[in-house]
Amino acid sequence: MPLPPAPTKRAALLSPDAHDAPARSLHGKGGRRSSDRHAEETRSSGPQPLELFDRRAAEGSVAVEAPALQSLKAPLPVTPVTRSQEERRPATAAKEAASPIKTKRGKANGPAKLFVLDTNVLLHDPMCLFRFEEHDIFLPMIVLEELDGHKKGTTEVARNGRQASRTLDALAAAQGADIGKGLKLDTTGHREAGGKLFFQTDPLDYSLPTSLPQGKADNQILGVVHALRDLYAKDEPGRAKQEVVLVSKDINMRVKARALGLAADDYQNDKTLEDGDLLYSGALALPPDFWTRQSKPIESWQSGSSTFYRVSGPLVPNLYINQFVYFEAPGEPSMYARVTEIRDRTAVLKTLKDYGSIKNAVWGVNTRNREQNFAMNLLMDPEVDLVTLTGTAGTGKTLMALASGLTQVLDDRRYTEIIMTRATVSVGEDIGFLPGTEEEKMGPWMGALDDNLEFLAKGDGGGAGEWGRAATNELIRSRIKIKSMNFMRGRTFLNKYVIIDEAQNLTPKQMKTLVTRAGPGTKIICMGNLAQIDTPYLTEGSSGLTFAVDKFKGWPHSGHITLARGERSRLADFASEVL
Repeated sequence: MPLPPAPTKRAALLSPDAHDAPARSLHGKGGRRSSDRHAEETRSSGPQPLELFDRRAAEGSVAVEAPALQSLKAPLPVTPVTRSQEERRPATAAKEAASPIKTKRGKANGPAKLFVLDTNVLLHDPMCLFRFEEHDIFLPMIVLEELDGHKKGTTEVARNGRQASRTLDALAAAQGADIGKGLKLDTTGHREAGGKLFFQTDPLDYSLPTSLPQGKADNQILGVVHALRDLYAKDEPGRAKQEVVLVSKDINMRVKARALGLAADDYQNDKTLEDGDLLYSGALALPPDFWTRQSKPIESWQSGSSTFYRVSGPLVPNLYINQFVYFEAPGEPSMYARVTEIRDRTAVLKTLKDYGSIKNAVWGVNTRNREQNFAMNLLMDPEVDLVTLTGTAGTGKTLMALASGLTQVLDDRRYTEIIMTRATVSVGEDIGFLPGTEEEKMGPWMGALDDNLEFLAKGDGGGAGEWGRAATNELIRSRIKIKSMNFMRGRTFLNKYVIIDEAQNLTPKQMKTLVTRAGPGTKIICMGNLAQIDTPYLTEGSSGLTFAVDKFKGWPHSGHITLARGERSRLADFASEVL
């Protein structure tokens, strides 16, 4: 039997319904008669269907319709479809929801914009070129000049400058790249970037007010934005109309741009949250009618000293693993529990251990409020590898972390030692170089450690006298190591209890560097007060602590709690509120 001739049309050009239509027509109510099916089987033995397809495509007519195609509701394409037309063909809503691969223009809500980047954006996030989705990017020549001036050194800014330069070089060296027509941002594997990168290859004519010095780099960038706005204000052959927006981390730069009538925005992609009040708190109050209306039915069972509840209802979709829930109502018994399992529309709640009781004291420390008890349950749980604690000054973050660490290192032998580090960001002016070894240099930064160790040693010494307290202090000091963050790269901590203090001053990159040091059996505690950020260019939304809290919420081996009430002194509590 001779083989049929090869088809001249790609199968991919057929509509999705065309592939399934014959199968549906045989079993549906509108199926063809047996005589039609017999005629179709007779024709299928030869190459006639292929010749029919070719003739239809060549003639561009739909007058001749074979019985085999009568059941197809969506006709085959009658004109050749080019590749560009095929890519622009809109997909159905169901396919977009099911497919993990999105089209380049899938997120577009309007025409693509042209963003002019300031140098500080590239130095802040060297991957910012790929964060603008379908929009285009323009880099003035003065930005490349400033980028070149910041690439020397070992600071974070210098590293970002070098990485940004390497990224620009990779885009310019890609196959088929044409700087004059714009460099496609998806040529290096970043498929989420659908726009192009343009460099200033020609001089631009602009005029700024005489009050702005022409030699300053910021003013030159403003001039470029001004010229581009006039250039892209209307459609021209070969160039579509586009809105030109300046993106800068410099507040004064944005103010000057708006004063000149130019559109300016801050770089928002580095912010985990727009508002610090939206940060995950780690605790949720159950509604007053939870037991009567919102959780039917309820299963409960006892395991050891804990009680478990399996609940369902509209509250379950809003819960996270290791989130704390509590029920407090006048005249009814209170309940404090932690979410240990979420499956389908049910959740399992496990009651907590009360560390406020004297018999459950941790290294002589008892919790004084609800949130502290939540935090101590996380700190003492060996299944929780990462604990994040936030709260104002005096809420007991460092004291609880040290007390639980000493108990698990010296009493339980769960970890070998405590490693403590913090971001060395001063509140005021720097006092200069510090003499001594690494631990001696870190000594002035660890005043909080010394204060809390003095309290813990005093409480544990009992009536042992001066010699007993000295021995206790020596034992505690031997199990606590103070390390600098500058030398963490490449290290691996095995069976260590790591405390990262003042974590609100870390960038997301620094937080990733520290958390990824954890080896088998290591527990990491990140503590900080988001209202006391001393690092320049960091806010509550872009802090590394906020980044860690948001990314780890819901992971079964991490937990977070926001400590709300201060327990340091009435003076400190009042000062936190009014100052």
